[in-house]
Amino acid sequence: MNPSDQERIYRQEQDSMGTVSVLMGAYYGSQTQRAADNFFNSGLKPPSAWLHALALIKYCAAHTNELLGLLDPKLADAIITAAREAMAGRWDDQFVVDLFQTGSGTSTNMNMNEVLASRANEILTGHKGGRTPVHPNDHVNMGQSSNDVMPTALHVAAARGIVDNLQPALAHLRDQLVKKSTQFRTIRKIGRTHLQDAVPMFLGDSFSGFARQAELGLERIATALPRLTELALGGTAVGNGLNAHPEFAERVISGLTEHTGIGFREAVNHFEAQAAQDAIVETSGVLKTVAVSLVKISNDIRWLGSGPRCGIGELKLPALQPGSSIMPGKVNPVIPEAVIQCAFQVMGNDAAITMAGQSGVFELNVTLPLLAHNVIQSIELLAGATRMLADKCLAGLIADKVQCEAYIEKSLALVTALVPLIGYDRAAELAKKAYETGKTVRQVAQEDKILPEEELDKLLSF
Repeated sequence: MNPSDQERIYRQEQDSMGTVSVLMGAYYGSQTQRAADNFFNSGLKPPSAWLHALALIKYCAAHTNELLGLLDPKLADAIITAAREAMAGRWDDQFVVDLFQTGSGTSTNMNMNEVLASRANEILTGHKGGRTPVHPNDHVNMGQSSNDVMPTALHVAAARGIVDNLQPALAHLRDQLVKKSTQFRTIRKIGRTHLQDAVPMFLGDSFSGFARQAELGLERIATALPRLTELALGGTAVGNGLNAHPEFAERVISGLTEHTGIGFREAVNHFEAQAAQDAIVETSGVLKTVAVSLVKISNDIRWLGSGPRCGIGELKLPALQPGSSIMPGKVNPVIPEAVIQCAFQVMGNDAAITMAGQSGVFELNVTLPLLAHNVIQSIELLAGATRMLADKCLAGLIADKVQCEAYIEKSLALVTALVPLIGYDRAAELAKKAYETGKTVRQVAQEDKILPEEELDKLLSF
């Protein structure tokens, strides 16, 4: 084939498929960079967690293929070394393919195959690149298809992010909230419903509610993990396992479990595992729920800390960023606002994931790069936001007990405690009189001699 024919075929495949490497073609190594330079550039790259999970799969696959007698030990050792380096992030700069690519993730899979083959050949011969002695497809990709290995890498990356980062961070937030609930357990504050004064309660009770939200978030995440830890590996192109050794998937998945400490298992049904991405949609829905909880907690904290003199001011937030750009002495609720923005991004990611999850057409979901980017970003955002909220805000949070008590005394809702003894209508009249005169419920009740003072004090101190 002459150079002009090669160029024509290359352009046709770029236009029709948007891939950087044609699995049955003759372009390897330099083709990845060449295609990346000519293809759409969004400025986004596949998430490193996805790449590192993919490298781990290649690492376990090379081990397995060697043990099965399918791969020469020398070639396997070179691939294993290259994959170990990629797992550690050593070759991250070599993954030049844009995030928005062919929906199977074939471009990134081939990018990985080429990077590992190039490095393995360098280890064996001293020269980078080429297809011999290690071939990107025949050796690095042995027993795999992009259609099963890329969703597997997605599940592995997401599960690792949850188990290693998000769950510990959320548990840390829960523990900090429990600590604050205990610390504030004797501080009375006015409750609020409909943004209006309600009856008194303890500040610690509010934080116990926050802690329960965090605890339920942990429970919800745990319920999604069994589906997330089912892996598509072994299905190859369409789910029937063509060209994969019967023991390949089980052995590789065992290696993934051993390496990560997470109980991965082969998909119950490979056709479901590749045609749909319901487990990712489910996981994202749980992440969105956690994000909603964080908005509730953060909003309440910043509102309770508003003021400090012209707002509610029941909480004193740490002065992380004292002073605004124009107003000296002003302290903004930086951390709660940052957490809220992270949460909103997670909610937006979930909307995209929901739409992408619907793109399982026949035997393959064709939005894997988008799913990977969004769900991994959501996990990382929530893990970082929860730790930031716990360590940078809650740890230094102080209650203003004097302000809390003052609001209770001024509240008209105190009259609620008198209803069982004086009736609803008379209590309402008392509240109206207190409002019109600017006096407290206690003062009006004392003046009108509603009840003996000792009994009145007892009732109004609930």
